[in-house]
Amino acid sequence: MNPVRRSARRAALRGAVAAICATAALVAAGPVGVADAAGSAGAGTGPRVEVEIPGPEHGGDAGSGHARVPAAGSPAKATGRLSPAERSADGQVTKMIDNGSTGDRLDVVVIGDGYTAAELDRFHTDAEQKWAEVTAVEPYTTYRNLFNVWTVDAVSHDSGVSGDPDPATVRDTALGSYFWCEDIERLLCVDQPKVDAYVAKAPAADLVIVLANSAKYGGAGYNERSATLGYEGISTASAGHPKSGQVAIHETGHSLGKLADEYFYPGVPEYEKYTGPEPGESNSSALPADRMAAQRAKWYRWLGEESPDGGTVGAYEGGNYFVTGLYRPTDNSLMRVLGKPFNLPGVESMIAGFYQHARIVTPLTPTDRTLRLRHTAKASVPKLAGADGRRPVVRWYLDGRELRRFEGRTEVSVAELWLFDFRTHRLTVTAEDRTPSVRDPKVKRTLRSSVDWNVRL
Repeated sequence: MNPVRRSARRAALRGAVAAICATAALVAAGPVGVADAAGSAGAGTGPRVEVEIPGPEHGGDAGSGHARVPAAGSPAKATGRLSPAERSADGQVTKMIDNGSTGDRLDVVVIGDGYTAAELDRFHTDAEQKWAEVTAVEPYTTYRNLFNVWTVDAVSHDSGVSGDPDPATVRDTALGSYFWCEDIERLLCVDQPKVDAYVAKAPAADLVIVLANSAKYGGAGYNERSATLGYEGISTASAGHPKSGQVAIHETGHSLGKLADEYFYPGVPEYEKYTGPEPGESNSSALPADRMAAQRAKWYRWLGEESPDGGTVGAYEGGNYFVTGLYRPTDNSLMRVLGKPFNLPGVESMIAGFYQHARIVTPLTPTDRTLRLRHTAKASVPKLAGADGRRPVVRWYLDGRELRRFEGRTEVSVAELWLFDFRTHRLTVTAEDRTPSVRDPKVKRTLRSSVDWNVRL
């Protein structure tokens, strides 16, 4: 099928499912005729973006379809003005987690909404707690030292966000966060241009998390890459709800890991059977296990292995929204059920996503000048925090010839190189992550990086 036609068909089907989900939400919630007061009924004009709807609060489903929502959020307008003191606090940037330069680390930007100037300390505490929830899940746990985390203070006129506790509640906040987006109570939308204005204040952004000052269950996944700022997506979550961290992690499975949803829609005619081409996502396939193994396709390298989410890796029918015709690697990974880990193929895809933005070796000694005898070449290699104690393999080379005596070191002085001429030589340090969690050779090649210096007597 032509890719453009396939994309249009997929969008149409997702729209149908979203409409069914919205209807179900209305039935479950009862009359919401006052939703328009909060601007949450989708009455906004202008461009729309696709977001993922989190699964219901009670139950394990990680998601329940997608919806097209106004990029500029609710039509409810801010009316309050910030005082001079509040304006001075607005937009302040703090490096909450510092693991190195922005060019060599995956930079996460956390912004709060519905926090007044007097509540910014609580926002910082909430941001720390939410990041701790994220890094309690593999592979974030092992690779947490590949991340920098920035907070950007967004000062709101009102405390809390619109739609909490009910759709009639309207609050004046910096990012315009609101529940009842598209009449779905748990769908927590934002004004994306306002979010981008704060993201732009951070030195770099590869991933964005918006924390709403609320204990109400909800969230959303804005999983399209930003065309202007380059970040991979926005995850919205309630700061005070215990399941919101899981919602955010699931969304990063899409934005960073490029993973498909592994849930499906029984009873929805358009999604009963998939008959299209092989999906592009690494965790979704039209091939059953025997054909996958024979064709050496998708997650064939993991077939039969015990997976951290329970059971063995195989080809379980149902996934990517379709009941039949598509297969997922395991029965109940985080891409299907909140509270579960990523499965083995999912972990591999997440690590691949991390290394799209992070490098495993960073020069501490400048590389733009020639080093002489009195100088030392220094590099930083992040520690991997896995329980197995595994470390990256660090090696040094002079003009391409390995200097085995320096293996494992992160600094070497020029005097130790035993140079015997006045030519300029090239000193190289490489670091390689040999994790057993990656089996795809194409991904393995991205787990190695190097730094060069010119050196001479």
